[in-house]
Amino acid sequence: MQLEITERNVTAMWGDIVILDLRGKITIGEGSVLLRDSVENLLQAGRNRIILNLGGVSYVDSSGIGELVSRYTTTKNMGGKLKLLNLPKKIKDLLMITKLLTVFEIYEDEQTALESFQ
Repeated sequence: MQLEITERNVTAMWGDIVILDLRGKITIGEGSVLLRDSVENLLQAGRNRIILNLGGVSYVDSSGIGELVSRYTTTKNMGGKLKLLNLPKKIKDLLMITKLLTVFEIYEDEQTALESFQ
């Protein structure tokens, strides 16, 4: 299944936050390009408080991991924050093996992720 991204906007007491719900595979080519373009479009619009909900992601290859790191770094360099939500076990294990688990802010539930932007 190719990557599909659905955008949700949440207005909280502490500001606007965008949640991108990802479904499918984040792999080299179309998947990683779609993720890059989606985050880039948000940043260009000045929307730099982003949560990537990975609950529907079935597979991430090395290109996809690279894209997650790249989007995290780009968002941070533009004064924003990019956080991960609902990591499937396989992806969490992959981030642990690559020692990237400590790089990202990772949340198990959406409300806690939203409150972390306070």
